[in-house]
Amino acid sequence: MRRIAVCPGSFDPVTFGHIDIFTRASTLFDKVIILVSTNLSKQPLFTPTERIKMIMDVTAGMDNVVIDILDGLLADYVREVGACAIVKGLRAVSDFEYEFQMALANKKLYPDAETVFLTTSTENMYLSSSVVKQIAAFGGDISSFVPEIIRESIVNRITGVK
Repeated sequence: MRRIAVCPGSFDPVTFGHIDIFTRASTLFDKVIILVSTNLSKQPLFTPTERIKMIMDVTAGMDNVVIDILDGLLADYVREVGACAIVKGLRAVSDFEYEFQMALANKKLYPDAETVFLTTSTENMYLSSSVVKQIAAFGGDISSFVPEIIRESIVNRITGVK
Protein backbone atom coordinates (compact mmCIF):
# COMPACT_ATOMS: atom_id res chain seq x y z
CA MET A 1 0.00 0.00 0.00
CA ARG A 2 1.33 3.42 -0.97
CA ARG A 3 1.40 6.10 1.68
CA ILE A 4 0.03 9.30 0.15
CA ALA A 5 0.17 12.68 1.90
CA VAL A 6 -1.45 15.94 0.95
CA CYS A 7 0.38 19.17 1.72
CA PRO A 8 -2.17 22.01 1.35
CA GLY A 9 -1.53 25.73 1.33
CA SER A 10 -1.98 28.94 -0.58
CA PHE A 11 1.75 29.17 -1.45
CA ASP A 12 1.38 32.77 -2.61
CA PRO A 13 4.31 32.69 -3.34
CA VAL A 14 6.16 29.51 -2.46
CA THR A 15 9.18 30.11 -0.19
CA PHE A 16 12.22 28.21 1.05
CA GLY A 17 10.14 27.37 4.16
CA HIS A 18 7.53 25.63 2.03
CA ILE A 19 10.19 23.82 0.03
CA ASP A 20 11.76 22.55 3.27
CA ILE A 21 8.42 21.02 4.29
CA PHE A 22 7.86 19.53 0.80
CA THR A 23 11.33 17.98 0.81
CA ARG A 24 11.01 16.48 4.26
CA ALA A 25 7.49 15.17 3.58
CA SER A 26 8.75 13.52 0.38
CA THR A 27 11.12 11.40 2.47
CA LEU A 28 8.33 10.26 4.79
CA PHE A 29 5.67 9.37 2.22
CA ASP A 30 5.59 7.46 -1.06
CA LYS A 31 3.71 10.28 -2.77
CA VAL A 32 3.20 13.90 -1.72
CA ILE A 33 0.49 16.00 -3.33
CA ILE A 34 1.17 19.70 -2.96
CA LEU A 35 -2.28 21.16 -3.02
CA VAL A 36 -2.75 24.80 -3.99
CA SER A 37 -5.86 25.83 -2.12
CA THR A 38 -7.99 28.90 -1.65
CA ASN A 39 -7.82 30.78 1.62
CA LEU A 40 -10.94 32.94 1.81
CA SER A 41 -9.26 35.31 4.28
CA LYS A 42 -6.41 36.16 1.89
CA GLN A 43 -6.22 38.16 -1.32
CA PRO A 44 -3.85 36.19 -3.56
CA LEU A 45 -1.14 37.94 -5.55
CA PHE A 46 -0.78 35.04 -8.00
CA THR A 47 -3.44 32.96 -9.72
CA PRO A 48 -3.66 29.27 -8.81
CA THR A 49 -2.16 28.41 -12.21
CA GLU A 50 0.80 30.74 -11.60
CA ARG A 51 1.37 29.25 -8.15
CA ILE A 52 1.30 25.73 -9.60
CA LYS A 53 3.91 26.76 -12.19
CA MET A 54 6.17 28.20 -9.48
CA ILE A 55 5.84 25.06 -7.36
CA MET A 56 6.56 22.88 -10.39
CA ASP A 57 9.72 24.92 -11.04
CA VAL A 58 11.02 24.61 -7.48
CA THR A 59 10.13 20.93 -7.01
CA ALA A 60 11.58 19.71 -10.30
CA GLY A 61 13.55 16.59 -9.46
CA MET A 62 11.33 15.54 -6.55
CA ASP A 63 10.04 12.40 -8.26
CA ASN A 64 7.34 11.54 -5.73
CA VAL A 65 5.82 15.05 -5.61
CA VAL A 66 2.84 16.14 -7.68
CA ILE A 67 0.92 19.41 -7.65
CA ASP A 68 -2.83 19.84 -7.79
CA ILE A 69 -5.44 22.49 -7.07
CA LEU A 70 -8.32 22.47 -4.61
CA ASP A 71 -11.53 24.43 -4.73
CA GLY A 72 -13.48 22.66 -2.03
CA LEU A 73 -13.07 20.83 1.26
CA LEU A 74 -9.66 19.43 2.04
CA ALA A 75 -11.14 16.36 3.78
CA ASP A 76 -13.11 15.47 0.65
CA TYR A 77 -9.99 15.77 -1.50
CA VAL A 78 -7.92 13.64 0.90
CA ARG A 79 -10.60 10.95 0.80
CA GLU A 80 -10.82 11.05 -3.02
CA VAL A 81 -7.07 10.55 -3.53
CA GLY A 82 -6.77 7.91 -0.81
CA ALA A 83 -4.29 9.88 1.28
CA CYS A 84 -3.43 8.76 4.79
CA ALA A 85 -2.04 12.11 5.94
CA ILE A 86 -2.31 15.87 5.73
CA VAL A 87 1.08 17.52 6.17
CA LYS A 88 1.23 20.98 7.69
CA GLY A 89 4.28 23.07 8.47
CA LEU A 90 4.47 24.95 11.77
CA ARG A 91 6.69 27.99 12.26
CA ALA A 92 5.73 28.99 15.77
CA VAL A 93 3.29 28.32 18.57
CA SER A 94 1.02 30.97 17.04
CA ASP A 95 0.53 28.71 13.99
CA PHE A 96 -0.41 25.75 16.16
CA GLU A 97 -3.77 26.97 17.48
CA TYR A 98 -5.27 27.52 14.03
CA GLU A 99 -3.71 24.38 12.54
CA PHE A 100 -4.85 22.29 15.52
CA GLN A 101 -8.45 23.47 15.00
CA MET A 102 -8.21 22.61 11.31
CA ALA A 103 -6.73 19.19 12.11
CA LEU A 104 -9.63 18.40 14.45
CA ALA A 105 -12.19 19.54 11.87
CA ASN A 106 -10.54 17.47 9.14
CA LYS A 107 -10.41 14.44 11.44
CA LYS A 108 -14.13 14.80 12.09
CA LEU A 109 -14.87 15.11 8.36
CA TYR A 110 -12.51 12.27 7.36
CA PRO A 111 -11.36 10.05 10.25
CA ASP A 112 -9.06 7.90 8.06
CA ALA A 113 -6.41 10.61 7.63
CA GLU A 114 -4.02 11.95 10.23
CA THR A 115 -2.62 15.46 10.29
CA VAL A 116 1.16 15.42 10.56
CA PHE A 117 2.83 18.60 11.79
CA LEU A 118 6.39 19.27 10.66
CA THR A 119 8.19 22.06 12.46
CA THR A 120 10.08 24.32 10.14
CA SER A 121 13.84 24.46 10.25
CA THR A 122 15.19 27.25 12.45
CA GLU A 123 16.48 29.29 9.51
CA ASN A 124 12.90 29.55 8.16
CA MET A 125 10.95 30.14 11.38
CA TYR A 126 10.22 33.78 10.56
CA LEU A 127 9.55 33.19 6.87
CA SER A 128 6.12 33.49 5.29
CA SER A 129 4.72 34.43 1.91
CA SER A 130 3.42 37.65 3.48
CA VAL A 131 6.91 38.59 4.66
CA VAL A 132 8.31 37.95 1.19
CA LYS A 133 5.63 40.11 -0.44
CA GLN A 134 6.15 42.96 2.02
CA ILE A 135 9.94 42.98 1.62
CA ALA A 136 9.65 42.90 -2.16
CA ALA A 137 7.04 45.69 -2.15
CA PHE A 138 9.53 47.98 -0.43
CA GLY A 139 12.36 47.07 -2.79
CA GLY A 140 14.12 44.66 -0.45
CA ASP A 141 16.17 41.71 -1.60
CA ILE A 142 14.15 38.47 -1.37
CA SER A 143 16.85 36.21 -2.79
CA SER A 144 17.45 34.51 0.57
CA PHE A 145 13.72 33.75 0.94
CA VAL A 146 12.74 32.27 -2.44
CA PRO A 147 14.56 30.27 -5.12
CA GLU A 148 16.21 32.27 -7.88
CA ILE A 149 14.08 30.52 -10.52
CA ILE A 150 10.95 32.34 -9.24
CA ARG A 151 12.43 35.49 -7.64
CA GLU A 152 12.12 37.71 -10.70
CA SER A 153 8.48 36.80 -11.36
CA ILE A 154 7.61 37.65 -7.74
CA VAL A 155 9.41 41.00 -7.84
CA ASN A 156 7.91 41.85 -11.23
CA ARG A 157 4.37 41.10 -10.06
CA ILE A 158 4.74 43.14 -6.90
CA THR A 159 6.39 46.11 -8.61
CA GLY A 160 4.08 45.99 -11.61
CA VAL A 161 6.82 45.24 -14.15
CA LYS A 162 5.54 43.22 -17.11
